[in-house]
Amino acid sequence: MVGLRRAGSSSARRQRAFRNIRAVIAFDRAGRANLARGLYFFTMPAAPTIIYTKTDEAPALATYSLLPIVQAFTKQAGINVEPRDISLAGRILAQFPERLTEAQRIGDHLAELGALTLKPEANIIKLPNISASVPQLKEAIAELQAHGYPIPDYPETPKTDAEQDAKARYDKVKGSAVNPVLREGNSDRRAPKAVKDYARKHPHSMGAWSPDSKTSVSTMGRDDFFSNEKSVTVAAATTVRIEFVPAAPPPGAPPEVVAKAAQTIVLKERTPLKAGEIFDATFMSKKALGAFFAQQIAKAKKDGVLFSLHLKATMMKVSDPIMFGLAVRVFFKDIFTKHAKTLAGLGVDLNNGFGDLVEKIQKLPADQRTAIEADIKAVYSSRPAVAMVNSDQGITNLHVPSDVIVDASMPAMIRVGGKMYDAAGKLQDVLCVIPDSCYAGVYQTTIEFCKKNGALDPKTMGSVPNVGLMAQAAEEYGSHNKTFQIPGNGTVRVVDDSGKVLLEHQVEAGDIWRACQAKDAAVQDWVKLAVNRARLSNTPAIFWLDEQRAHDAQIIAKVKTYLAQHDTKGLDLRILPPAAACQLSLERLKAGQDTISVTGNVLRDYLTDLFPILEVGTSAKMLSIVPLMKGGGLFETGAGGSAPKHVEQFIAENYLRWDSLGEFFALAASLEHLSIVAQHAKAKVLADTLDLATAKFLEHDKSPGRKLGTIDNRGSHFYLALYWAQALAAQNGDPALQKTFGPIAEKLSAGEKQIAQELLGVQGKPTDIGGYYQPDDRKASAAMRPSRTFNDILATL
Repeated sequence: MVGLRRAGSSSARRQRAFRNIRAVIAFDRAGRANLARGLYFFTMPAAPTIIYTKTDEAPALATYSLLPIVQAFTKQAGINVEPRDISLAGRILAQFPERLTEAQRIGDHLAELGALTLKPEANIIKLPNISASVPQLKEAIAELQAHGYPIPDYPETPKTDAEQDAKARYDKVKGSAVNPVLREGNSDRRAPKAVKDYARKHPHSMGAWSPDSKTSVSTMGRDDFFSNEKSVTVAAATTVRIEFVPAAPPPGAPPEVVAKAAQTIVLKERTPLKAGEIFDATFMSKKALGAFFAQQIAKAKKDGVLFSLHLKATMMKVSDPIMFGLAVRVFFKDIFTKHAKTLAGLGVDLNNGFGDLVEKIQKLPADQRTAIEADIKAVYSSRPAVAMVNSDQGITNLHVPSDVIVDASMPAMIRVGGKMYDAAGKLQDVLCVIPDSCYAGVYQTTIEFCKKNGALDPKTMGSVPNVGLMAQAAEEYGSHNKTFQIPGNGTVRVVDDSGKVLLEHQVEAGDIWRACQAKDAAVQDWVKLAVNRARLSNTPAIFWLDEQRAHDAQIIAKVKTYLAQHDTKGLDLRILPPAAACQLSLERLKAGQDTISVTGNVLRDYLTDLFPILEVGTSAKMLSIVPLMKGGGLFETGAGGSAPKHVEQFIAENYLRWDSLGEFFALAASLEHLSIVAQHAKAKVLADTLDLATAKFLEHDKSPGRKLGTIDNRGSHFYLALYWAQALAAQNGDPALQKTFGPIAEKLSAGEKQIAQELLGVQGKPTDIGGYYQPDDRKASAAMRPSRTFNDILATL
């Protein structure tokens, strides 16, 4: 294939490059069509609606610019594109309608979309949203209060009924509150071939790996979620109760202790299970976790590498903040021993990270604050250096739980050669601490592969698409309402409605116990999707499952049963433990070969960052299709891990580097789906021409640049509109659309220079959007649509 930038050297080369990109996009389009035809087909209403979600941070800012373009184009085909607010701010406000004025209220759009996913007409484009940690939740609440919304503070330790009620409502919002509601289907996620081929011709930077690198992963291997897991598949529908039975008190204990020990505590009253459903239970030992952290801190110091902790405190919103807080306590043990009373009086909550202490000691008298700050410096000098989130501002890996998310932080570290930044802003080798051993081996395998073989080459490496089990809140991400920190020594039991104990664990005070589910119908659909993808793309597929893990053993039994119900002749389908599956996939990746990873929910999340970041430089450009089990479609637009940094830059410099390519692909897939299931001819024309426009967009390299003075997100949207209008004007399949967009294409072409000047002219100075979590719509729209010429042309549609 002709290189994209090199293709610009002559008209003939440009045409060859354009044809080649069209071909690979056509391959994706055919795959989408075959997927829809092969799995779901039904008739939809004559005036279909696509839901476009309003989310957070950079994707939300981009929506102010892109959505008006999308609506202007699609309405010409009789297709409605309507927004729904599932942002963190919107989700918060939806919890407190009785406290708000009529003008302040918004509907519970997340619940509305959750109900829609159960209907065949569902067609939802979902952008990345904040999976809120407690610090983020508090910041969003404070901002909304400053905007005049009379909502309550977040009560971490509620004392009254009102505070209990407020906390219960807020707990519905924090963490991965959105995805389990919307994902009523399994995930088909991959890098579009156009993006993949572009990355091969124009490779992103990759740091060099040395065989002598000291970078490694440490994990517990015992007394963790993996080793303590128990799992059962229920034969018939039932309801289970989760309860804690305190241990018997020692002989001679006071009567009140004896009475308390006799009281069984119900942790969760009712959890319905369907026939064939898998139910897991496991726990993490607090005592073992604390000892593990102490050992790893000592190891990092001895080896002279950075200490870094990698968890997912946003989505795993109960367990991982507790683990994060314990790591902070162990690292700064001397501080909490010496200043225990003072810090307790300040209400320091380490589950919110070390930053909570840093913030709250500012309230102390100068002499007390200075003494603690001196002791903090002493700890830093005696402990290993900590990996930094922001070296300039002194923000460490331990400051905020939501700053370092394992699925984004580990691939970024691997991409730059196995290093993270130290306090001086220099890259150093690092000890990556991932306590639970379920998936830590995947990262260790990748690191060892890179040490042996060097950095992977984007110009030649293959691809690892993913088919992920996530339908109906499958696996760990559905576990938040079944995760508990244990109040004392005793036994946690899972008891069915007949009184039979299905699972039980002996636990100690402070242990983290959790359970999760995977419904049989979700597993059947997942296996079906994996077989279809392997067949459509003629690609080997590996189920990343470990028979030594209790949950996986149950899943493996189902996979073998359901694979036997499909035609798998000629397909290369394997079942391997995650580390072995990763090793084989990396070997094939290096050889330029593709391998489908078929995984559970958490590993799906990890791998759809790991491999895209290595392959194409980002996970934001992934094509993510979720064929909903009831026949609709959910189209996700990639990851938003870099979104906060983009917002900071936009506010400071009026320059938004967010790349909306993922949104372009999701919209095309949404329109393709609509054209098939509703037999909507105009939707097909829009999908085909949008694919052509995206091809031309890549050919002419119109993604946001890397510095001021180049086009940013807004400019990229203009060029997509220009190329889309030109493609619509040039097609012959729909004369009405051709007639409508002919003049638009001419006006956009004629105005290109003026529009570009208007878009570039606003850069370089601060801009006010009225809020981070809840931007002012008027201000944000004005900031994201600064070209009057472009706006006026769109308004004629």
